[in-house]
Amino acid sequence: MSDVETNAPGAEGAAEALPRPFGSRYVLVDRIGVGGMAEIFLARGRTQSGVSRLAVVKLVLPKLAKDEKFSALLVQEAKLAAQLSHGNVVQTFDLGREAGRLYIAMEYVEGFDLNELLKRCSKQRVPLPFEFALLIVRETLSALDYAHRKRDAEGTPLNIVHRDVSPSNVLISFEGEVKLCDFGIARAINSGDVAQETIEGKASYMAPEHARGDSVDARADIFSASVILWELIGGRRMYRATPAADLISLAREGETPELPEKPLPDFERLRAIVRRGLSKSPAERYPTAIAMARDLDDYAMDNGLHATPLGLGEFVVEHFGQDILELRRARERAAIALEAEQLEPTDTREIVAPPRDAIEDDDASAEGALRATPITLPLAPTTAHASLPPASAHASGGHAQVAENFPTNFPPTPLPSMLPPPTAMVPDPMTPGAPPAEDQSINVRRLLALVLSAVATLAIGALILSRIAR
Repeated sequence: MSDVETNAPGAEGAAEALPRPFGSRYVLVDRIGVGGMAEIFLARGRTQSGVSRLAVVKLVLPKLAKDEKFSALLVQEAKLAAQLSHGNVVQTFDLGREAGRLYIAMEYVEGFDLNELLKRCSKQRVPLPFEFALLIVRETLSALDYAHRKRDAEGTPLNIVHRDVSPSNVLISFEGEVKLCDFGIARAINSGDVAQETIEGKASYMAPEHARGDSVDARADIFSASVILWELIGGRRMYRATPAADLISLAREGETPELPEKPLPDFERLRAIVRRGLSKSPAERYPTAIAMARDLDDYAMDNGLHATPLGLGEFVVEHFGQDILELRRARERAAIALEAEQLEPTDTREIVAPPRDAIEDDDASAEGALRATPITLPLAPTTAHASLPPASAHASGGHAQVAENFPTNFPPTPLPSMLPPPTAMVPDPMTPGAPPAEDQSINVRRLLALVLSAVATLAIGALILSRIAR
């Protein structure tokens, strides 16, 4: 079941024209969809240094934003997620309220979520090579290991658990990057008045203790990642609801079906890895995400299943990257035009520059927290550069599953030169571009004055010498 109703007509907020400004920092470009928690938009944001970039903006639905418990927990989880900075984790940029709407702004990943990628593979009858499937799961485990081990500045564990590791939250970029999004969002969703079907749709990947409402730790995420691996190998959903048992009931029981036989090398070894990750008891699972990732690495190396992010990106672009360009490009041009109207080339705006001792801290989530010295610079218009195919942003809580995307490769907004003009060189009067006649006459008068001064000096010197000789 999809977490997001993509561009559904009549859905909340769907009738508002796009692109349109949102607050002082964003232009909402495209409505990706609406889920049980938020409306999801692709947006152009402007950083405090004046650089324009794409982001995914989630506008929390008004009924949830009014829920104090939900809002408090969402803010708490978003603040934790904003501390994560890893190549396999979608960065949280911003959190706040604008025009009465609670929102989260996140990194935009140009590509597809795993759920959408598998749908396209099925529709176009393009099998996903198994070495890429292994790579996707290993990179997901890398993201989880980083988050599970994350500590604060004092060294205290943050105890971050994702709680919603599923194909719709695993994003694959056209560069072959694998990024996990929506850390902690599931916890907030479970606390609010979210549609029951949204929660049921996530049950397919829940660990048994999570489905039962018990406390969970990192091993619940390992179970969920193992479900994804099971499905990539098996080629179908692991849990199948029946009239006698819905998905939540199956998840609570935790009786996982045996992985069907497949013509893969050293299959029993692979099946043992999956079986351990799906153990009903958390104590019998892998103790850490990196432990499972190591076993998958060893299996891949021993069986020649080499894969790189570059190869994964080339596969995605070759088969699916070219059919989603034009609509996104058109909407991008419209967004750029709107932004240009708001920021005329001759306008001056206050750009906040971080203090020099904070420049080394490159955590995008901390941009708004840096104490800064304001300086005023003229803003130059932004120029679009559409050279790469577009991407998928996803989410029921974080990114949203995207049906259509557009390119996002933009050069930074050029800042005006702060250097003084170069010293003017005096051109030869006989060459084209020489100074006007008036300037030439001034130069001649100066030269004559210098000559007369020299002659007078010589005359006085001669007079003095003649008197001394007498």
